Amino acid sequence: MTLMATTGSLRASAVLTAFFGLTLPLMPVQALLLRVSDKAARRFPHWYHRQVCRLLGVRLSIEGTVAKGAPVLLICNHTSWLDIPVLSALAPVSFVAKLEVGGWPFVSALARLQRSVFVDRTRRLAAGDAANEITKRLRQGDTIVLFAEGTSSDGNRVLPFKTSLFGAVAGATMPAADQVVVQTAAVVYTHIHGVPVTRAERPRLGWYGDMEMTSHAWGVLKSGSITVTIKVSPPVPLAEFKDRKDLALKSERAVRRDVLAILRGRSDSDLVPVEPSEEARRAKLMVPVRKSEKWT
Repeated sequence: MTLMATTGSLRASAVLTAFFGLTLPLMPVQALLLRVSDKAARRFPHWYHRQVCRLLGVRLSIEGTVAKGAPVLLICNHTSWLDIPVLSALAPVSFVAKLEVGGWPFVSALARLQRSVFVDRTRRLAAGDAANEITKRLRQGDTIVLFAEGTSSDGNRVLPFKTSLFGAVAGATMPAADQVVVQTAAVVYTHIHGVPVTRAERPRLGWYGDMEMTSHAWGVLKSGSITVTIKVSPPVPLAEFKDRKDLALKSERAVRRDVLAILRGRSDSDLVPVEPSEEARRAKLMVPVRKSEKWT
């Protein structure tokens, strides 16, 4: 084993030990807060994940802010399990997660403590229950994170957004829609040890396909310090969107634009390629977004 590999393994072991040393004592604290204070139960995971990011060596470079004092649907691209602590460190949030996450050892406990909403995409009735829960949370003023691609990518592309995932919150079907605002967050892992991540290296941080989580997490922990850049769009009232397809199309366009903007300082060969949405492919046309326009 080389010196670099040995150093990386030692670092990963130290980070993992510190993570469990922080997390295990705090899990019953959050469980208690869920019973006694909704406000504290929202904010405590935000503080906790900021500490987790420090332990992992993840540095956040943030442009924009998540709106306060209003229910927010935060629509994001999805690259890695790292997105969870990163976005939780950005603001007090809860996630919409696939049902399978609820069955993962330990991870499921953390997800439930953060009040995640689990969606069974194979059953319509279950999806309806999840939609009701999302609606309820937004009415309570929560910030709900939706990974609109429906899965994670290798970090070199933004996958088409799935319009079905927007059904719970789109248009006039959502009670008090005039109070809900929509924001997008483009999340890009840009540097390792201060060195720009190239297109070939980016999948090292992405967790996608049939990758095994334990080995991938170990590799990330061995890598060293990571810089993630997050660009948050200005809030737009949910009521301004005609329906779920309109919301999906415009938010997808905004995320693609902002992902490219984060990487624009690099050579053209390092820019993230984009894939047109389902609607755009059918129309065979992508409408360009002018700099003077709002994110929609």
